[in-house]
Amino acid sequence: QVQLVESGGGSVQAGGSLRLSCAASGSIFRANLMGWYRQAPGKQCELVAIITSGGNTNYADSVKGRFIISRDNAKNTVYLQMNSLKPEDTAVYYCNGNFWHSFGHGMDYWGKGTLVTVSS
Repeated sequence: QVQLVESGGGSVQAGGSLRLSCAASGSIFRANLMGWYRQAPGKQCELVAIITSGGNTNYADSVKGRFIISRDNAKNTVYLQMNSLKPEDTAVYYCNGNFWHSFGHGMDYWGKGTLVTVSS
């Protein structure tokens, strides 16, 4: 089993910044793709950003140029630096990761989420 614990959420005014962290612990042979998703009230969950173990990244169009995803493989931790925040970024942000427990055998895990509220 793998546990993902997010931190760094909170309330901020539009234009401000927040940094989310997600630390993975447990039975980890290898951490593969990791990422952040979000779900706003009344909306479906959507991809925000993902990062491979090699550092390749991909972002939702709505956050390109404002958010930066990064990771520390030694710590099995992924980060999301969120700048120029907008009220429409308000959501619960979830960490996701694919982890191997042994070579070639693993599964996806989710964190419990952290709330980000952006006021205008």
